[in-house]
Amino acid sequence: MERRKLGKAGPEVSAIGLGCMTMSPVYGQTLDEAEALATLGRALDLGVTFWDTADVYGMGHNEQLIGGFLKGRRDAVFLATKFGITRAGVNGDPAYVEQACDASLQRLGVEAIDLFYLHRAQPGRPIEETVEAMAKLVKAGKVRHLGLSEVSPQTLERACKVHQITAVQSEYSLWTRDPEAGVLEACERLGVGFVPYSPLGRGFLTGEIRSPDDFEEGDWRRGNPRFQGEAFARNLGLVDKVRALAEAKGVTPSQLALAWVMARNPHIVPIPGTRRRKYLEDNAGAVNVALSAAELAEIDAAFPPDLDAGQRYPDAMMGALNG
Repeated sequence: MERRKLGKAGPEVSAIGLGCMTMSPVYGQTLDEAEALATLGRALDLGVTFWDTADVYGMGHNEQLIGGFLKGRRDAVFLATKFGITRAGVNGDPAYVEQACDASLQRLGVEAIDLFYLHRAQPGRPIEETVEAMAKLVKAGKVRHLGLSEVSPQTLERACKVHQITAVQSEYSLWTRDPEAGVLEACERLGVGFVPYSPLGRGFLTGEIRSPDDFEEGDWRRGNPRFQGEAFARNLGLVDKVRALAEAKGVTPSQLALAWVMARNPHIVPIPGTRRRKYLEDNAGAVNVALSAAELAEIDAAFPPDLDAGQRYPDAMMGALNG
């Protein structure tokens, strides 16, 4: 597995990471814990050792699952988790920061978290307050690196004046180009790595979702604006473009989409999420896909930055993005 640095002077991690969220019943699926654990084991075999979780995934279940697996092999993985999204809303209160960290450490069964993200910036609270509290965790040895998720360039700049931010995590894919409006440039200028979540468009860019009925009952994507009505039909056309470009290249749609993300910058490390070994293996193969300048131009022509793929989240959740 190829390795990449998170930022110019940051830690080195596997060039493709593993988003672990769907190993908990977040998308409404029936949980197959045996397959989830087998997928974690296969990830180690493949060298996919940059793992991402959060305290809110399965309300602690996800961290417990990973923690149980890591007993006796903690050093094999660069472990990232997130805090700040609670049942009561976004919480970046300095008094809550250490409490959340301690709870994650206990569920994960580790002495230190490699990368600790603020999951969302709390509206109305200065980012400096939260990051200062997070920095104390580094001094205490509970956390090794700090990250932010879904923040604006201005918020990132202010945070870096308090403590070096190692990575920013935001949604980024062929159909979600928001970070190109300033966040990617800010990360490069400030020496911060960029970690795209949902680089496969929440599974849509794989080409395996052809109808809203393909989602299991209870899957929250059924209520996502991008998977409804005209937006769904329009986005199917985009998926067909991915499929055609991938076939011409002799790769899978997932590998093409991931290779495009990785080609944007050497400090970008996508974390496609899966709970199944076959998809993990397919995703890992993207490190072997090199895209020429002509191929990148062809992909960009098919997916221009101003492409309207539909709103990313329902209205109630949009306010927490790019905070």
